[in-house]
Amino acid sequence: MSAATTGGRGITPKRLYLILSIAEACTWTLLIAGLILRATVGIDSSAFFVIGGLHGFVFISYGATAILVAINQRWHFAVGLLAVVTAILPYATIPFDIVQSRRGALDGNWRLEASDDPRDKHWFDRFVRWFLNRPVLLVLAIVAAIVLIFCALLIAGPPGGR
Repeated sequence: MSAATTGGRGITPKRLYLILSIAEACTWTLLIAGLILRATVGIDSSAFFVIGGLHGFVFISYGATAILVAINQRWHFAVGLLAVVTAILPYATIPFDIVQSRRGALDGNWRLEASDDPRDKHWFDRFVRWFLNRPVLLVLAIVAAIVLIFCALLIAGPPGGR
């Protein structure tokens, strides 16, 4: 990959993905620890509002990151879908990250410019590059989407009902 297609600014896809996969696993730890404490020492269930909210926010953030990285790294659709699904299983994001790293699927930087690859001529790749070249706008758009999804899920209520 040429320097023109990899970009060189800020955080790499590999680093961002690692940060979110670890954060997702950490929030699983908080959630599981909370469940154990509630069952053994009877902590108040209201603590789960904070723990569950944090886990939900990181879960959605991880999903958004997985989708962005999958698009940037040109993962097959099934691999991108599997990346998102790993967040549902406790601690599955880290092994998935390790496997993708070993495969080299996380190598490289953000694709900020078109290359000779025919896929770079597709409207969606141009759209993604446009956002990648405007990182502040990209972050704001992703945060807005995460907040909207998070709010919709809060309105829907916790898994399994109230």
